[in-house]
Amino acid sequence: MKIKWSVIYSTCLGCGYFPKMPGTMGTLLAFIVYLLLPESIFAAAGSNFIFLGAVIFLSILSVPVITRAEKYLGHDNGKIVIDEFLGYLLAVSFLPKGFITGLLAFILFRIFDIFKIEPVNVLQKLPGGAGVMADDLMAGVYTNLLARLIIRLIL
Repeated sequence: MKIKWSVIYSTCLGCGYFPKMPGTMGTLLAFIVYLLLPESIFAAAGSNFIFLGAVIFLSILSVPVITRAEKYLGHDNGKIVIDEFLGYLLAVSFLPKGFITGLLAFILFRIFDIFKIEPVNVLQKLPGGAGVMADDLMAGVYTNLLARLIIRLIL
C-alpha cells in the first residue's frame, strides 16, 4: 500500500479518522497546539503578523493538497480536518493567549463551522480544496471578531 501524503496531511496525521465528530477533533488538535505555543507569539505585534502569515501561507499551500486528497477520500470528506485546524489558528490570531480565550475561540469556531452563516455556506461551494479551506477560514474570521467583542466586554 502506497502512502498518500496528501491524505496524511489533510487528515492532520490521521486525526480526521476519529469515528465521531472528526471536525471537532481537528479543532481540538489545533486548540492543543495553540496552548503549547509560546505566549510570545501572541504578545508582540510583529510575532502576531508572523503567526498570521504562517497560517495564511499554510492555508494557501493546503488548497492543492486537499484537492489531491479528495481524489482518495471524496469531495469535502469529513476526514479532511486541516481546514478546521488552520481555521481555528486564524481565529486565535491577534487575541490574547490564554486557556479561556482558546476555549472561547474553540466553542465559537465550532458554532460558525457547523452552522455556516453567510458567506461561509457560499464559500464552501468553491471547487476542490479552495471550498474546503475557504469556509473554515471565514468561520475563523467570524470567530476572531466575535471573540474580540466578548473579550472586550466581559473578560
